[in-house]
Amino acid sequence: MFHVGGARSALQNWIYAKQQGGVFVLRIEDTDAARNKPEWTEGILSALDWIGISRGSYEGPYFQSANAGEHRAAAARLYDSGRAYYCDCTREDVQARTGSQYQGYDGYHRDRGLGPGPGHALRFRTPDEGATVVVDLIRGEPTFENKLIEDFVIARGDGSPVFLLANVVDDMTMGITHVIRAEEHLPNTPKQQLLWEALGVKPPIWAHVPVVVNEKRQKLSKRRDKVALEAYRDEGYLAGAMRNYLMLLGWAPSGDREIVPWSVIEDEFRLDEVNLSSAFFDEKKLRAFNGDYIRALPVAEFIDACQPWLTGTGTIAPPPWQPEEFDADAFAAVAPLAQTRIAVLSEIVPNVDFLFLASPLIDEAAWTKTMKDGSAELLDDAVAAFEALESWDAESLKSTLEAVGAERGLKLGKTQAPVRVAVTGRTVGLPLFESLEVLGRERTLTRMRAARLRLV
Repeated sequence: MFHVGGARSALQNWIYAKQQGGVFVLRIEDTDAARNKPEWTEGILSALDWIGISRGSYEGPYFQSANAGEHRAAAARLYDSGRAYYCDCTREDVQARTGSQYQGYDGYHRDRGLGPGPGHALRFRTPDEGATVVVDLIRGEPTFENKLIEDFVIARGDGSPVFLLANVVDDMTMGITHVIRAEEHLPNTPKQQLLWEALGVKPPIWAHVPVVVNEKRQKLSKRRDKVALEAYRDEGYLAGAMRNYLMLLGWAPSGDREIVPWSVIEDEFRLDEVNLSSAFFDEKKLRAFNGDYIRALPVAEFIDACQPWLTGTGTIAPPPWQPEEFDADAFAAVAPLAQTRIAVLSEIVPNVDFLFLASPLIDEAAWTKTMKDGSAELLDDAVAAFEALESWDAESLKSTLEAVGAERGLKLGKTQAPVRVAVTGRTVGLPLFESLEVLGRERTLTRMRAARLRLV
């Protein structure tokens, strides 16, 4: 699944490329067979489509596996030039020599002249002296002493290059000039920069953006946290809201504002204004953002946006009603009411399902809490009063039920609670009297009578 942190980095790369008159390049690093499936690649492409990085507007997708020959050729060049050497040490061998499971490789095979062969990994010969300076558009010039960088593996014992080397070679091949990525990759950067220099090519310009963390300030984890962009899409977050929020993770537009048009973000975003501290992915704040975006939609656009949840299309679960039970006119009538009450589009289903089902889905906890002594008699009186109504409209329904409650010394809130549960199955939802108007006289009275019989 496409990680929200990866989506944030993609947007930053996308905007920066547009600002500089450059090209956004999408590469699928698919050399790890266990993490490579066609449907996962399609998931990335569709997620990028959703947040506005549409197919055809960028180069790619390229696949790292297609460049395997170049990876091996680069490894051979490094070995032939003396910048790499073969080693057959296991992790246990190194631990036995160093007496520590935490110390890195000790350079045992640096000058032993071991040649290629089964089980012989190729290690880069890190310079003994000096330092590697990483020029970073966000972090300045982080400096790494070379003597603290171990002779790292660039090709496995079976000859296949590891990610560090493959990534460098692919960037060279594709003419990558800028790499914008999360700060968790910064420790790899001096190694990659050494590889660029050893292969005789000038490194790209780096920018390491702050890592995205949860409320406990832990890095967002696929195993622990809700991180898949597709999951937020399928829950009913709007692409505009998600895009806006992701860009605020480590950066802010000018002025005291957060919700801004995308054109403003594209114009104002600057890499050198990105914060160094970790970026908190606050799902509650995102939810509030999304609610604001939903309420800002024209009603017609809101109705269109709800359709996948009303019809169960694509990856959205089907609603509890049958297609023939759905009434588009009834939904259009309550849509403006629902629009002000939901924070994600999936919440539209429990708010309107009472309109399209033969009988409401009863929340048993709500029933037990609401249907207490006196509820049966109150429903009897309400049914009788509603039956006598000449005009079935929200205002008449409200004034009629107010009168029923007043005779019992009840305020409207207490009076309408049993009616709401009887008709909608829940204690909360859309405004009751507008809902009853749309539901209609016959269906409303039928449900109230059914609830009264259950209380016998």
